[in-house]
Formats: sequence, structure tokens, C-alpha cells
Amino acid sequence: MCIRDSGTALYAVGESAPGVAAAFALDGDVPALLGPVRAVDGDAPTHLALAANHLVTANYTSGSITALPVLADGSLGAAASVLRHEGSGPDTGRQEAPHAHQVLADPSGNWVVSVDLGTDSVRVCALDPATGALRLHGETALRPGTGPRHLAFHPSGTFAYVLGELEPTLTVCRWDAATGRLDVLGETPVLPEHEAADDAARTYPSEVVVAPDGRFLWTANRGHDSISVLTLDESGEKAALVATVGCGGRWPRDLTLDPTGQWLYAANERSGNVSWFAVDAETGVPAHAGSVEVPAASCVVLV
Repeated sequence: MCIRDSGTALYAVGESAPGVAAAFALDGDVPALLGPVRAVDGDAPTHLALAANHLVTANYTSGSITALPVLADGSLGAAASVLRHEGSGPDTGRQEAPHAHQVLADPSGNWVVSVDLGTDSVRVCALDPATGALRLHGETALRPGTGPRHLAFHPSGTFAYVLGELEPTLTVCRWDAATGRLDVLGETPVLPEHEAADDAARTYPSEVVVAPDGRFLWTANRGHDSISVLTLDESGEKAALVATVGCGGRWPRDLTLDPTGQWLYAANERSGNVSWFAVDAETGVPAHAGSVEVPAASCVVLV
């Protein structure tokens, strides 16, 4: 899910085949459907983002991204364009074809970035705000078999951090918004080595978030049922694992940080709860502060 900048509309996808997207008005006590539900012309959309007057969806099963216009009242128009990914990876069970898992606008607002678990790559696309046409600009290959799932930018806008789902690793990249170029700099584990190697408790990292001041980075780790804390150096180029803490439940599918950086929220899908944590301003380590029951929690958005 994502929220319009004005806070007047909420957008969500239906992870179905065929996939759909919908807008909801937020001017009442309960979100109300805003305009018709729209087909995304792809299967199993898993993520969405607002960019250049459009809602863009990442369609996992189809290995594609779709742009739908956002109309003046916040509702969605019919799909304007679909950009299909190509390729595969070495894990035949999970990487037999492209699997777009995340899409987001870069900090400059000039590019759309899509992360593909199936092809071990990140694609940079141009999106025409007038027509909704998507055009592939470039593709960055990551180490085969890491299965990239999600990406987060450093607040400086010059670095990006790609979280692997098939291996508990964070790939640090340099981002050049002027040219739309993403270059791999190196990898950092998000779990202690002896724990990452434990096949009996295989970990599937799900989400990565960065502190507003660029000092810390956190990942959610399904299976290990933890939140990892990494420090970032002053430039943002170097990341180092410093701690892991329990996620307050089972199978943390999403992490959300409030704009002040003081509170961290984990959506624990299999235990059916959302837990929140107070973030230590000096160490970045989150301390469990509470929890609320939410059946099959998969996403947290702050209004």
C-alpha cells in the first residue's frame, strides 16, 4: 500500500491473477473505494509506488511493471503501459523467470527503479508523466542467486541498498540520478555468519529501511524472525551489521519507520500482529514497545 502526498488517498494492489489495483478515499472514518478497481495487465502484483502522476505496480508472477494514471480526484485510470522484464537466475525453484518484486521512484523523481528477484537485477526506467509510457533505461546485475527483493535509498540520494531474499545479504550501490546509473560497490551480511548458514532455519529477508539522518539501516528477516541493525558510515558507502533483535512475532513481511526515525513498525504476517519499537538514538537498536493483533499483517503505512 502507499499514500498520496496530500494524504487524501490510499492505494493497494490485489495479489491475484489477473492482478488489480485500487484507490481508496481517506476523508472518512473508514477508507472508501475511489473510482473503479483497475486491471494491471499482469499477475500477482506485490508492490506499488507513486511516480510522475502515475501509480506503478510490480507484478511478481508476470515479471513486469505497470503504470496507471492517477486522476485529479485521486482515482485510477486504465493501465497506460506495461514493461516486461526478461531473464532468469540459478535458483530453478524461484528464478525460472523474471519476478518483479518492488518498484519505486528514485529521490530525484526522474526515474522508476524496479527490483527483480528472478533475474538478480535492478532495472532503471523512464516514465513519461504525460502518457504513462515506460521505457527501459538500464539494468544492473547483482550476484547470481541473491534474489533481490527490495531497495532503499540513502537520504543523500547517492547510494542505494538492495536486500536479497534468497541470501541474507545487503548489496550497496552508488546511485547517479543525473545519468540514471546504478553501480554495485559491495555486499554486507544482514545476519551473523553462523546464523546465516543454519539451513534448519533458513532466512528470507523481506524489507529494508534507512534512517532519515542516514546513520542506520534496518532489515526484516523472515524465518529468523528478527530485525537486523546496520550502521552506515558518514558517506553512506559502508554498512556494518551491529545487532539483531526479535521482531515481536513471526514472519516479519514489512518494516516501516516513522518520519522522525524514533519508531519502527514490523508487520508480522504469520503471528498476525504489528509490533512497534522505540529506536535508540545513539545505537539504532530498536526496543519492543507494544503490539496489536492484525490478522495476516503484511504492510504498515503511516498517515
